[in-house]
Amino acid sequence: MKQEEKENLQKQYADYVKKKTPVHNVYLNMIKAFITGGIICTIGQGIFNYCESLNLSKTDCSNWTSLMLILLSILLTGIGLYPKIAKWGGAGALVPITGFANSVAAPAIEYKKEGQVFGIGCKIFTIAGPVILYGIFTSSLLGFLYWIWGAIR
Repeated sequence: MKQEEKENLQKQYADYVKKKTPVHNVYLNMIKAFITGGIICTIGQGIFNYCESLNLSKTDCSNWTSLMLILLSILLTGIGLYPKIAKWGGAGALVPITGFANSVAAPAIEYKKEGQVFGIGCKIFTIAGPVILYGIFTSSLLGFLYWIWGAIR
């Protein structure tokens, strides 16, 4: 193959990749994430306020808020709505506790046809597993550094 033909193929491929690669508007994505995360937090605050109106302690209100947000996320995942919210809202839907619940529920729903053990049991933490692993590792490392900082001060 001649050098000229190779260059032409490379240019065609580069044009193809450029055409197929999605272009993202960072500022629009940040606004969408802010709106989505804000709505989730507003719902959470509404649940918390409702629990306070029932004269529950702040700890109980926090627990019920977390529980209800997780339940709502799992239900929305089950009916296929949460992935659409996450696609539109990006990190605004994936970072809060609702995103974590979605990351556990989605594989469970997807792999249930493969059975309880080899489907759900093996695949349930495929998305959430790295988050748990690195969350524990990072918190342990930071806790150790905090302990050292306290010891030398």
